[in-house]
Amino acid sequence: MIYPENFENKIGFDRIRNLLSEKCLSPMGLEKVNNIKFIDDFEVLNHKLSATYEFQQILIFEDFFPSEHYYKISDCLNKIRIEGTFPEVHEVFDVKRSLETIKTILNFFRNKDTVKYPVLQSMCSSVKTYPYVLEAIDRIIDKKGVVKDSASTRLKEIRSELIGKKIHVTKRLNAILKQAQADGIVESDITVSLRNGRGVIPVSSYDKRKIRGLIHDQSASGKTVFIEPEEIVEINNDIIELEYEERREIVKILTLFADNIRPYIEDLLDSNLFLGEIDFIRSKALLGNHLNSIKPILINKPFLMWKRAIHPLLSIAFEKSSGRKVVPLEIVLDEKNRILLISGPNAGGKSVCLKTVGLLQYMLQCGLTIPVAEGSETGIFKNILIDIGDEQSIDNDLSTYSSHLINMKYFMKNGGDKTLILIDEFGTGTEPMLGGSIAEAILGELNRKKVFGVITTHYTNLKHFASLTEGIINGAMAFDNHLMQPLFQLTIGKPGSSFAFEIARKIGLPEDILEAASEKAGVKNINYDRHLKDIARDKRYWETKRQSIRQQEKRLEELMIEYEKELSGAKTLRKEIITKARDEAQQLLNQSNKMIENTIRQIKETQAEKEKTKDIRQQLEEFKNVVTEETKPLETESEEKIAKLNIKAKRIKLEPEPLKEKKTTHESEVKPLKLGDAVRMIDTQAAGEVIEIKDKMARIETGSLRFVVPLDKIERISKSDLKKSLRTNQVYRENDPGIVQRNINFKPEIDIRGVRGEEAINKVQELIDNALMVQHRNLRILHGKGNGILRQLVRQYLATVNVVKSFRDEHVELGGAGITIVEMDF
Repeated sequence: MIYPENFENKIGFDRIRNLLSEKCLSPMGLEKVNNIKFIDDFEVLNHKLSATYEFQQILIFEDFFPSEHYYKISDCLNKIRIEGTFPEVHEVFDVKRSLETIKTILNFFRNKDTVKYPVLQSMCSSVKTYPYVLEAIDRIIDKKGVVKDSASTRLKEIRSELIGKKIHVTKRLNAILKQAQADGIVESDITVSLRNGRGVIPVSSYDKRKIRGLIHDQSASGKTVFIEPEEIVEINNDIIELEYEERREIVKILTLFADNIRPYIEDLLDSNLFLGEIDFIRSKALLGNHLNSIKPILINKPFLMWKRAIHPLLSIAFEKSSGRKVVPLEIVLDEKNRILLISGPNAGGKSVCLKTVGLLQYMLQCGLTIPVAEGSETGIFKNILIDIGDEQSIDNDLSTYSSHLINMKYFMKNGGDKTLILIDEFGTGTEPMLGGSIAEAILGELNRKKVFGVITTHYTNLKHFASLTEGIINGAMAFDNHLMQPLFQLTIGKPGSSFAFEIARKIGLPEDILEAASEKAGVKNINYDRHLKDIARDKRYWETKRQSIRQQEKRLEELMIEYEKELSGAKTLRKEIITKARDEAQQLLNQSNKMIENTIRQIKETQAEKEKTKDIRQQLEEFKNVVTEETKPLETESEEKIAKLNIKAKRIKLEPEPLKEKKTTHESEVKPLKLGDAVRMIDTQAAGEVIEIKDKMARIETGSLRFVVPLDKIERISKSDLKKSLRTNQVYRENDPGIVQRNINFKPEIDIRGVRGEEAINKVQELIDNALMVQHRNLRILHGKGNGILRQLVRQYLATVNVVKSFRDEHVELGGAGITIVEMDF
């Protein structure tokens, strides 16, 4: 039950209804908006709220939902219930488009997971569209809503005749016009016109007798008449008869169509009701998303526990005008504290708070989601009774106070434990002491009936009563007594001061007046009001302190998490550095062992003296001991240790004696080269084996390297010379101080960020050359992301290098597009 009759106007729901109407697409949706009613059945309400909230999710997360062709077809369907009746062509077209929309909606929900939108999907289960009806419409109506020529054989014949007749009329009219222009009866720039749907020729009034025919019209000045030539009249008459016959044939087609679909009318009407329901739910969802509304946790008992509740109309008004934000309310009404008595200064937000409760609860029990925060809970009330505003009436001989008392009488008679009452400015309108006493007695009776409610007042005796009575709790609208302005924040637990003297002082009332008023009010009342202000001030201070501590704790937690991440990252980085240092040291040690073996082989081949051999061995042993010592577990000085190894390695000089080379004749000039031949490159004297010949170029493999060389730059040698040369080169490579130094100093990664294009390419070239010398396959080029210019330049160069097998971006966690990984092809 809702009281009074103008309840919706008083709380502002009439404006909510208008907002819903603006978002509807169809007359059916508008009807449902106009018929919104208060719901106190838990199951029904839960179903409607769930449907609305599910549609809000559709509007947010789905790419498409049909929003066109929501037509009302019930009038057309009800009309053709009677046998012999028929619909109009445009009505049939509306039926077609509406059924197609319903079909698209059903397909939308059938293609979704049943868990996603369960309530809306359950609404679709009983809806029928009957493909036969759509097929029947498609046979007679085209995509533009016009009856097809193929709808019947006779219709096709009639339209064919009509076209022929109209073409004939057009030709004859143009011929007559040309003749009239040739005879000087009609001006040369005159064209054929239409009057009453018939072709006519404009002729001067003085020459109207010169063309035989019917006059259909004349100009406003009377100087021109419009004549239908005599020989055209009969043809136009035939056209009109054919058009009448066409209409009769269309009526036959539509009548037959109506007879065919008449058995399906009831189901089609239900489908149209479903379309209207979807339109209605859609409008509620659109408004809900606009207001950031949710479906709160619904409980089947009288109860309120709202977090950050916002008055929707106030929010929309602020949004359109000033851009201000509505201060949200935190409010609880439960079994322990059923009635909230709000006090505080005028214009502090007491009435807004009361209307927020009334409007949101009524919206909710009309099936609309409400603008509260997640985690909010709400129950259901059987009755909502309000006393807001002035109900005085001269006609009914009612004063303001009388109207309030009549409302209180109704509340006490009809109120119960499932009733929500809202009373604004409780007890005002009469002598304060008597009015306060009556209000206190009424409040006691309402509390005895266990009603729930929100009441605003300025009366001190009601504040005292609330603090001493179980079931009633005081609340206050916060006020900044330094800036002398309301804060519009509701605090529950303590009464609020009216700040009457402070507001009067701010307005500018004389001090002597205020002093006189203080004396008349009495010390007790003044002290009570001052204590309330002190309590409010202290509470606000400690609330601010608590909020500050919470923020600092949150910040401290964030910093702790951040530092833990950094510490973890530092530990990981340290492990990586140690591992890398050990790997590099081990690699250096392995290279040293190879160098020792090759040096020994060189000594044997060159038949070096024992003393010299002993010196070389001693140097190598020294180098080995240095490397072994430096590869012990490294922690903080790993990079410095590797640098020391490099410096110490430079001090050991192992220079193998150059081997004599045998001269060979240019056998390649005598006999053509083939795959497998042993050759020497003339420019570099490097020997190798031919593995590919293409055009005038040969691919030569020497050791682990491959080169592409012109045929005229190589010479054939014997296989034994090839083996000796390769062995010599291997020994030289492994013992040459320059190559050893390259191995030690080589780093497979370069950083060219901030380097200019030409200099960057030179560095990349140097990296690839060194990689070839030390046979390192995987390289990293750090160029950064930026605008991608340096990255593109480097990759264009890499694409031209034969020994580059591939290049790609680094893994996204290790640098992504800012680093290029190069794989060499040896």
